[in-house]
Amino acid sequence: MVGSEKDGLALIVVGVDGTPPARNALAWAVGLARREQAKLLLVYIEPLANPAYWTGIGVQGATEAAAALVDELRLDAIRYLDPIGVAWEVVHGRGDPARGLESVAEQAADDCVVVGRSRHGGRLGSVPKTLVADARRPVVVVP
Repeated sequence: MVGSEKDGLALIVVGVDGTPPARNALAWAVGLARREQAKLLLVYIEPLANPAYWTGIGVQGATEAAAALVDELRLDAIRYLDPIGVAWEVVHGRGDPARGLESVAEQAADDCVVVGRSRHGGRLGSVPKTLVADARRPVVVVP
């Protein structure tokens, strides 16, 4: 933070989508935020490439599922982050997850982005790969 007396991280963006790798990334980011006394931005970017968006009925179902996930994130943050004193905010966007995370990180002037590794054979998936390839800030990929 420019002009701040704080040394270390002040703001951490973590990509969340309800998958086990994202939960691992969130757990790691929570520990880092607690130690650094940093704020967490829990970011869910609803991917519009989902086939559910190809029909009117699918859009409604996908939108409701995304809203339920965001509501669950908020409740979990209240339940787990508030008691340990970690400041947080949930951000919900739509579009390409990697580009959305980068956009939120850029707008928030964060210190790093934390994401989970791909579920596909332990390889670096498209979101972490894109973030790392186009990095403008440190990117942590958590297994």
